[in-house]
Amino acid sequence: MLAGFSSCSSQKVSLFNGENLDGWVNHGKEKWYVDNGEIICESGPSAEYGYLSTEKFYDDFELSLEFRQEANGNSGVFFRSTLDGTKITGWQAEVAPPGSNTGGIYESYGRGWLIKPDPEKDKALKMGEWNKMKIRVVGNRVTTWLNGQEMISLDDDKIGEGKGAIALQIHDGGGIKVRWRNIELTQLSE
Repeated sequence: MLAGFSSCSSQKVSLFNGENLDGWVNHGKEKWYVDNGEIICESGPSAEYGYLSTEKFYDDFELSLEFRQEANGNSGVFFRSTLDGTKITGWQAEVAPPGSNTGGIYESYGRGWLIKPDPEKDKALKMGEWNKMKIRVVGNRVTTWLNGQEMISLDDDKIGEGKGAIALQIHDGGGIKVRWRNIELTQLSE
């Protein structure tokens, strides 16, 4: 946060300039590149986990972005997360193929699934098309939306203590390709 910022101020910023990966850090050997104003992640020859994280840390925020899954599409958006190589500590809002809990919250190298959306809400996912995800994190509370449908709302003390970056994930296993665009964040303060 900038010194002198009022605690009640909020400012929307674009985390992706549409031209290159300035402001982002690549973790791993998977492919991350920019094409036609979009960030593309693709499985590389090693088919391992990969992450693209923001250089900056964000605590309380509302993040909106669009994603389009091609091929398998198993991915995610991490928040309040730190990385050591490709080992990530933090929480993920799931981005996955139909029936795989998109919008749910998963804690990597920790407690695993914290909350999965009601299976009926999976109808909000449009596989192979652009989807809009919104993630709001304030203190202990996380809420996710997919194409305007609230997916989950969770209050968790451990998340409330977390500090870290936002990171896009590509899952291991190979054959994955996901496109990302319009990544905008509004910092929030209580």
